[in-house]
Amino acid sequence: MFILNKIASRIRRHNRTLFSLDSRLDELKLNQGKILGELNKLKRSRNIQDYEFKIFSQWGEDGIITKLVSCLEIKNKTFIEFGVQDFTESNCRYLMMNNNWAGFVIDGSSENIHRLRSSYYYHQYQIDSAAAFITKENINELLRQSRFDRDLGILSIDLDGVDYYICEAIEEFQPRILILEYNAVFGKDRKITVPYEAAFLRTKNHYSNLYYGASLAAMQYLADIKGYTIVGTTTSGGNAFFVRNDLINIELMDFTANAAFSDSTSRESRDVGGELTYVIGSDRLAIIKGLPVLNVVSGQIETI
Repeated sequence: MFILNKIASRIRRHNRTLFSLDSRLDELKLNQGKILGELNKLKRSRNIQDYEFKIFSQWGEDGIITKLVSCLEIKNKTFIEFGVQDFTESNCRYLMMNNNWAGFVIDGSSENIHRLRSSYYYHQYQIDSAAAFITKENINELLRQSRFDRDLGILSIDLDGVDYYICEAIEEFQPRILILEYNAVFGKDRKITVPYEAAFLRTKNHYSNLYYGASLAAMQYLADIKGYTIVGTTTSGGNAFFVRNDLINIELMDFTANAAFSDSTSRESRDVGGELTYVIGSDRLAIIKGLPVLNVVSGQIETI
């Protein structure tokens, strides 16, 4: 028993040391973000790509979000984000830690959520979480767990799957800013998405890792129906940003999906053995040619 207690004590000290290191590193990152944010205030561009910077986001989303919340009236400083893994790299973490927004996050992995809840910052900020595999059938019930007001600050959806249908099904909230991942491989013109499967998994539905989600044009079509205007995308070609129509102002550009489109810079293609192949450009589309997609306007199944 003495030996076990000694081992446990060492583990606790080790964890405290890691927490301290994580905290100090994040403090440096946050200070960097403050500097970049102040520099962005000197810019007069209406193109949100000019405000990109990365602190905790995957690409330049931190800077874009900082710009958007600075020029929009946000009644409730709240966000919901799902598809976040353990929230280490996410769209809204910087907003939570720098601006003290309250958040609710969902991920399909209980292990990911456990890591989030074990982080040093989980008790320091207003954040709650749920481990659940999201479908269009359960999304509204899951979102009610947040207990947030309908007038949400930000909703960020990044599931690498049936994102279109999940967004379409949401009835509980009307966020002021909507962030939607799109699949740039599907091109800029067609309004298409993968057919709905409740159990859709990107890595299993096709070996290439390229067959998932919806085109930007499809996401804009849905956003139009829900009362949102597209104001731009990341230069990396992954996330699109939409603002509720009643909040659009002269500081933001009003785009079409075609004009806002950015091709993806990620080289995520894989071979049948699961190894990266680094395919780029139109060659990616050739790999998934012939697979079924839904035309969101006609409701008909087509092929890529």
